[in-house]
Amino acid sequence: MKSVLITGANKGIGFETAKQLLQQGFYVYLGSRDLTNGNEAVEKLKQEGLTNVETVELDVTNENSVKAAREAIGKKTTELDILINNAGINGGMSYTALEANSDQFLKTFDTNVFGVARVTQAFIDLLKKATAPRIVNVSTSVGSLTLQSDPNWPAYDYAKYAVYGASKAALNMYTVHLAYELRDTNIKVNAVCPGYTKTDFTNHNGGEVSTAAKRIIKYALIDENGPSGKFFSEETNPETGEIPW
Repeated sequence: MKSVLITGANKGIGFETAKQLLQQGFYVYLGSRDLTNGNEAVEKLKQEGLTNVETVELDVTNENSVKAAREAIGKKTTELDILINNAGINGGMSYTALEANSDQFLKTFDTNVFGVARVTQAFIDLLKKATAPRIVNVSTSVGSLTLQSDPNWPAYDYAKYAVYGASKAALNMYTVHLAYELRDTNIKVNAVCPGYTKTDFTNHNGGEVSTAAKRIIKYALIDENGPSGKFFSEETNPETGEIPW
C-alpha cells in the first residue's frame, strides 16, 4: 500500500486531501501540530470507514517535532511515496509591506518556507526509497512575481497579502532549487496552488474544498512522464494549469 504524509492535515484542504487519498487506497500519515486536533480528524475519517490513517504529531516550525515525526513514521515504513507540504499560515490579514512587523514575517516564513525545508530534508531518505516518489509544495498564485506585478492581474491590488505572498514566493524558489537538485532521481517536485477555497484560512470564502484537494492530488499522482519543477494553478490557467513564477 502506498503511503503519503500530509502536513497540516487536521482541517481544511489538508484534511480533504487526506480523505480523497484514503478513498484512492493510500495509507495516510495525517500531520497535525496539535495531537488532539489530529486525533479528532482521524476519528472523523474512521467514522466514514476510512481506516488506513494515523495521526503524526508534527509542528513544522519545531526541529525536534519534525525529527520525532520522522522517527515515528520510520518505525512504521521503510519508504514514503508522497510528501504534501500543506501546512501554512497567512501571516495575518490586512498587513501590508509597510505595516507588517519583522515578527510577522519571521513567523510566516518559519512555517511556509523553513518548515517545508525542515520536513523535506527529514523525509527525503524515505522518499528516495519509493518507486515513484512525489513532492507537492502547496503554494498560491499570489506568490507569482510575474502575475502579482501585472496591473491587469485580478489580485494586483491585494496589498494585504504582502507577508503571505512574500513567503510563498520564497517557497516557490525553494521548489525550483529542490527540483533541480533531484533532477537525476525519480522524485518529481512541483508547486501547486489549490485556488481560493472556503476554509478557515479565507473566512470560508471561495471555491469548494473538494476541488482544491483534487488539484493537489493531480500533481501528487503524476506518472513518470509528468512535469517536475513547475508551478500550477488550474484556477488561474484552466487550460494547461501552468503559471509563471
